[in-house]
Amino acid sequence: MGSNPLSSSLKPSEETCEIDLQIGGMSCASCVSRVQNALKDVPGVQVAMVNLASEKARVTRNSERSGDQDLIEAVEKVGYRASFLSQKVDKASQENLRLEKEKALRLQKRKVILAALLSIPLMSPMVLQAMGVQFELSPWIQLALATPVQFWLGGHFYISSWKAIRNKTGNMDLLVALGTSAAYGLSLYLGFIRAGSKMHSHLYFEGSAVVITLVLLGQYLETRAKRRTIEALSALDSLKPERARIRRENNETEVLISQVRTGDIVIVKPGEKIPVDGLVIEGQSQVDESLITGESLPRDKSKGDKVVGGSLNTIGKLVIQTTAIDTEGVLAQIIRLVENAQAVKAPVEKLVDRVSAVFVPVVILIALVTIISWGLFSHNWEMAIINGVSVLVIACPCALGLATPASIMVGTGRAAKVGILIKDAETLERAQSIQVVAFDKTGTLTEGKPQILNFQTLKGQEKQILSWMASLQAESEHPLARVVVKKAQDENLSLQTVDEFKVIPGKGLQGRVSGHLIGIGSLKWVQEKGSLENDFLKKAEESASQGETVSFVIDEDEKKVLGFVSYGDMPKANSQAAIEKLQAMKIKTVLLTGDNAKSAKKIASFLHLDDYKAEILPQQKAQVIKELQKNQTSVAMVGDGINDAPALAVADLGMAMSTGTDVAMQTAGMTLMRGDPLL
Repeated sequence: MGSNPLSSSLKPSEETCEIDLQIGGMSCASCVSRVQNALKDVPGVQVAMVNLASEKARVTRNSERSGDQDLIEAVEKVGYRASFLSQKVDKASQENLRLEKEKALRLQKRKVILAALLSIPLMSPMVLQAMGVQFELSPWIQLALATPVQFWLGGHFYISSWKAIRNKTGNMDLLVALGTSAAYGLSLYLGFIRAGSKMHSHLYFEGSAVVITLVLLGQYLETRAKRRTIEALSALDSLKPERARIRRENNETEVLISQVRTGDIVIVKPGEKIPVDGLVIEGQSQVDESLITGESLPRDKSKGDKVVGGSLNTIGKLVIQTTAIDTEGVLAQIIRLVENAQAVKAPVEKLVDRVSAVFVPVVILIALVTIISWGLFSHNWEMAIINGVSVLVIACPCALGLATPASIMVGTGRAAKVGILIKDAETLERAQSIQVVAFDKTGTLTEGKPQILNFQTLKGQEKQILSWMASLQAESEHPLARVVVKKAQDENLSLQTVDEFKVIPGKGLQGRVSGHLIGIGSLKWVQEKGSLENDFLKKAEESASQGETVSFVIDEDEKKVLGFVSYGDMPKANSQAAIEKLQAMKIKTVLLTGDNAKSAKKIASFLHLDDYKAEILPQQKAQVIKELQKNQTSVAMVGDGINDAPALAVADLGMAMSTGTDVAMQTAGMTLMRGDPLL
């Protein structure tokens, strides 16, 4: 039966087991680090990976243990919530979880809006002053506006800070709480205790309120981005049917997909989606596996071939023996690959974690030194306290709330004008250092739709034979059939009635048109017939050798080949220009595709790519990206399909085509809205 390289690369060793946890209460990268470190400290844990986007943790630990409750306790001890994540979650539970998260996101949005409404009046005197208008709010009004922002809308900063202090660590929430509390407290002192003194006329209520508002806005945007990523990954489940038709004790029964077990016999009729990963034991058909391979044309399947859950069975009935249940299938593993790739931190992110771990205590130390120094040398302890508070206010992450959103707005705004959507500032930063760009083929560099490249028939009979072909294929949903029908329609040819129509699984179609028994089939089918007169074989073989798909038209009554059609996927108009522009910038270009080697070589040669790799699975694409990243090489991946998502997540910069899938776009940092590689 052979081994599945995707499966084998993901399964833990026999001596270990994997436990998935749902983590609650995380808000930033430092939260991820604390949870991850807490899990790693549990006896027997070998690997712990925490994903902020999906709010999940995957722990690999020694299988010789009495229970996993100690993992929950370790997470709760550092101030976060944790629960075991069941591999089988019913639709109702999933919907309830989705509704809860949507409710939390709406609440977060309302908090941002309310904080902004309360902060705008506090900012108005500063704005009006710049316009030459002198206006000041009463200290009591400022207090009334700033207090709910500080302690109600920004209350979670204090909760997070307390958790950090309890665990003897510092985080950015602690700095926000300290800085804004210092500004708020100083304003109370200046506005009410020293209200009679003219030494300090300015209050800092607007500073504390605006910083909290902007940080809340940043957290809301981050949460919304996480929700989109999670929803895109969850949407993969919808690619598989909810029910499967299984054969047990010679009876066919429909059951829920969660009830299918390894070894069960599954029946899949023409036009249905294949519900499970398995091995064909009966039947012949063609299966559209574009979600895995990226290849636009269906693949022939017969006894002994593997099929993937979620792919589409087109023309023949298949009987499949299940080799992997729902949670172990290729689609589930693609989701796992993407989540794992997102959880792995880039070197720069690890550096930020190390800096943030010492940044907060260093700032507090500097503030204390400032107070003591000013107090001892000036003997003015009031001014010393004000200066110490100023250190905390200045160190408060205003850059996160002000400079970063401003730079994102300018950069993303300029990019949007030319059709590029950029997810965050990190994407902008990484884009300038790219050394290698890896491209998917189908739908990225090529149109992703089969086209007729060569149509040769008996002289003088081109239109008649095209009409026969279109008439025979009019009822078929096969992509190649639709291309032929469209060509006939474009040439204003009328379709004719077909009698004795039948599908020959794995070979072609047959039917009587205008009194002629016409067959449309593969080169293999023609070769099997043997005695057919065939003047087109050499030319057809030349087309096939270049990676094109060839179909023959046969007159069964006269035992004659009437002609052949070759199909292929054409490069996009600007693909070659895009490759040339990258190479002019000394950037290496590589093609990564699940398509066959002949098609890959043809496109790579035509576009003058530096290298190509063909017939590779999603996990293998991600592995190739990792290999390219060796020796500190910065790699970008451009793709449009579900099969590209793991590679997009692993790459230093992921770029998706808007003409592709939601999963690809949510995994990538950039989206090319016009589907044009030249952008």
